[in-house]
Amino acid sequence: MKNHILKGSILVGLGASSYGMLATFVKMAYNEGFSTAEVTLSQFSLGFAGLFMLTLFRKREAGLVQVSVPEMKTSGVKSIFKLILAGTSLGLTSIFYYISVQYIPVSVAIVLLMQTVWMGVVLEMILHKKAPGWRKIAAVVVILAGTVLATNLLEQSVRINWGGFGWGLMAALCYTATMYTSNNPELHLPPLKRSLYLILGGWIVIAVIYHSALNREFSYGIFTSWSLLLSLFGTVLPPLLFTRGMPLTGMGLGAIIASVEIPVAILTANVLLKEPVSLPQWLGVVLILFAVVLMNIKKPSKN
Repeated sequence: MKNHILKGSILVGLGASSYGMLATFVKMAYNEGFSTAEVTLSQFSLGFAGLFMLTLFRKREAGLVQVSVPEMKTSGVKSIFKLILAGTSLGLTSIFYYISVQYIPVSVAIVLLMQTVWMGVVLEMILHKKAPGWRKIAAVVVILAGTVLATNLLEQSVRINWGGFGWGLMAALCYTATMYTSNNPELHLPPLKRSLYLILGGWIVIAVIYHSALNREFSYGIFTSWSLLLSLFGTVLPPLLFTRGMPLTGMGLGAIIASVEIPVAILTANVLLKEPVSLPQWLGVVLILFAVVLMNIKKPSKN
């Protein structure tokens, strides 16, 4: 394996692992009495502050940078507004995902979040008005089969919280929108600056939804306990690692490596929260990972 691909793979793997551990930290914060409003507001507030400081540091480090005329015309208020608007889906993803882990195990919530894989296929089909190839269709079928196993839907003895299940699917829907919007608008801007405005958009929508919580019994103790960890693993490290690693691996290999988020989330919850994971659940996870590989592996080129 070439050095740059290996480096990119490590960076993407670390970014995905950061996301994977996030839900467990959120649930641990819940166990200490903190609410979804406190978790999300503190995470995005500190995350935005961290990215803002990194942006200032990069500007000082880079000094004067030559900017082309087209970039100067398009990198103004309109570009910033587009990125902030795109970031609102990121904020909604966090809200729905964190609500879901209140009612269902982390191992189930992360599997539901990964339904964005097949939702992305459907979105692509709608937007481009083009039927997906057989590999994508097969991958969707495998993902759905894996989801049935990984979420224990076949276990009659397991009581399913359908409310948490629904919140998890809502998170997947918003995550699909996040994946699409974050990869399209204003690509001419530096990755760090794009991440900054996307996080700002997420913070704004969270603040709008939970503004009333600030006027009541908002526990600012979250800022001295869990918010630093949540913002580091949820809003600072992943964007930086992905924007550095993805260009080195390419989207296909990067997506395959990023799927490590699922087993990392399950293992972290198993170790720190003592959440049990059955053999059929692991089989379901393996099927989902196989589907991700099937969708992203490239056909061998004919010489």
